[in-house]
Amino acid sequence: MAANKTSLSAGAIIREVLLEDAAVAAKTSKVFPVVTDQAILPYILYRRAAMFQSPVKSGPGADTVQIEVICFAESYQESVELAEAVRAALDNLRDVETNDHTLQMRSCTLTDSEEAWQDDAYLQSLVFTVKI
Repeated sequence: MAANKTSLSAGAIIREVLLEDAAVAAKTSKVFPVVTDQAILPYILYRRAAMFQSPVKSGPGADTVQIEVICFAESYQESVELAEAVRAALDNLRDVETNDHTLQMRSCTLTDSEEAWQDDAYLQSLVFTVKI
């Protein structure tokens, strides 16, 4: 068994959930960390935007991570539909492990969002607060 991962690897669990979700997969199978130079629309990028540790008397405690998930698409409607699928897959998700059992996500909650236009694509940015 591989060594346990920390919250620095939180994106791995987000990626697994998105790739395994049928509604997301119906819209795209392209889910990349941070950036891609293979930008064929539609696709999803994710990144760790912030991290906070909550120490307790007995040790380090749980980490809270903000993960930004950005949905890129050719049309505004397609970007919204992809964002809705991502939200349905991740929002209020609890007690999920990576497939290799090296990381556990205690909870995932949508805490912010915004939309924009960038590089000839509509984008929907969703920020999730994740407890690891």
